[in-house]
Amino acid sequence: MSVRDHGETSIQSYLAKMYGTDVSPDLISKVTDAVNDEITAWQSRPLDSLWPVVYIDALWIKVRDGKVANRPVYLAVGVDLDGCKHVLGLWIGKDGEGARQWLTILGELKARGVEDVLVACCDGLLGLPDAINAVWPRATVQTCVIHLVRASLRYEVPPVGGRY
Repeated sequence: MSVRDHGETSIQSYLAKMYGTDVSPDLISKVTDAVNDEITAWQSRPLDSLWPVVYIDALWIKVRDGKVANRPVYLAVGVDLDGCKHVLGLWIGKDGEGARQWLTILGELKARGVEDVLVACCDGLLGLPDAINAVWPRATVQTCVIHLVRASLRYEVPPVGGRY
């Protein structure tokens, strides 16, 4: 959504439809400008040096940039030494999910202070374990159980006798 959109998807029309409130484009611009500094600070904040578990995956969302397209949002969630989960970062990708993009993101996390990860939990993306181990050589890479179950359900096993 954008302040400059003039259709049903504008922030102004969304707030009117969902909350029954009328907000000027000027106020929306002021609020988004005020939040931008906080978002930038959050995106570059220093991180703990050790994370027992880090989950990484990409979510797919529809983004309108001239036209509507599916784009990956790379997500890293860490579990700290007290067992609390923290969103370490979100990055919007240009096209498909790839190990090369993950290598860049993991390098950014390292630059922000993440020196070691004990277990990196991820999907079965080709090249991702190598990207993780390039950044954190001692990390154990664990394929997420949900991804393993999903992958196993893609295949049909013929019944005994080989016929359906």
